[in-house]
Amino acid sequence: MKIWVDGDACPGVIKEILFKAARRSGVQLAMVANQPMRVPTADNFEMILVKAGADVADDEIVSRLNAGDLVITADIPLAANVIAKGGYALDPRGELYLEENIGGRLSTRDFMDSLRSSGVDTGGPPPLGPRDRQLFSNNLDKLITKFLRSK
Repeated sequence: MKIWVDGDACPGVIKEILFKAARRSGVQLAMVANQPMRVPTADNFEMILVKAGADVADDEIVSRLNAGDLVITADIPLAANVIAKGGYALDPRGELYLEENIGGRLSTRDFMDSLRSSGVDTGGPPPLGPRDRQLFSNNLDKLITKFLRSK
């Protein structure tokens, strides 16, 4: 398992949780972004810088992804591509995207996108709270533990 992080949109507090978990477990972690980011120095951490542009980081993640890898992203289309390739996708709020729920999430995303493009103010998600961080940590730990036990 390798953890791929859609770095441009990942909240800083979630990145810190990921760094700690990867350092503790030894799991490989790759931060993929179109701007340089601070990534702690460790043998199992890497920063992959891609050129700017829509979906460039997403495409890079999907092209390098192996079945069983984990991707941290709030991007629903990226999560759908990850699942299609046999990977796991975890939202920074702790929701694990699955084959069973990704279709509905894509439909909702497309509907909200059409509302926004027609001028409707749909607002945004609420700020990331302690409950979100805890759910993210719990689901991340479950996935890492599952991987380490399967080795």
